[in-house]
Amino acid sequence: MAVNVTEADEYISANCIVIEDWTDADEASKGRILNVAGRTLARKYPKYMIPDAATYEFANVLATAYNDTNKLARQGIEDFALNLTVSVGFKVDLVVGPDADPAALIPQVALDLIGAENGVVISKRGVKWTVL
Repeated sequence: MAVNVTEADEYISANCIVIEDWTDADEASKGRILNVAGRTLARKYPKYMIPDAATYEFANVLATAYNDTNKLARQGIEDFALNLTVSVGFKVDLVVGPDADPAALIPQVALDLIGAENGVVISKRGVKWTVL
């Protein structure tokens, strides 16, 4: 995997729909986001070759998940107000705390790219036992 910020910028600009949080990030932040995306995919799918495109897709999702506003929800803040004119509240489901696993944010398109590269089908859905 030879991901870099320049190639990520080109890929995300051409292939992703919502890119504002990625384009607004500085170069250092983009590098960190790419590192986390690549490391998380490699940890979650160690048997598979991870294509750069999958890392770029996941990095774009992470850029949105950890933007300035959503970062507050990830830190456990449920709502806040600015100068009593703007109030922002988060759904309780979004308030996850700082120790949330970024692997939960891996988009299906990244899994499809990994699957295509390795000739397998990877899905976010899993088989689980249930009692009726």
